[in-house]
Amino acid sequence: MSKCAICGKPQDAKYRPFCSKRCADVDLNRWLSGGYSIPAAEEDDPDDESVIAPKGQD
Repeated sequence: MSKCAICGKPQDAKYRPFCSKRCADVDLNRWLSGGYSIPAAEEDDPDDESVIAPKGQD
């Protein structure tokens, strides 16, 4: 039997992949509050003057 993604107890089919509504709500709160995030590198600003323009477009 699989374990709850939050607390490690056995999963309940009704709340899968969690064991209870409480653990499902804990996970939802983490998503809504920004607890889960994917690190990203900042992109260069397209208006940056240091960008080299293609030939003939000075």
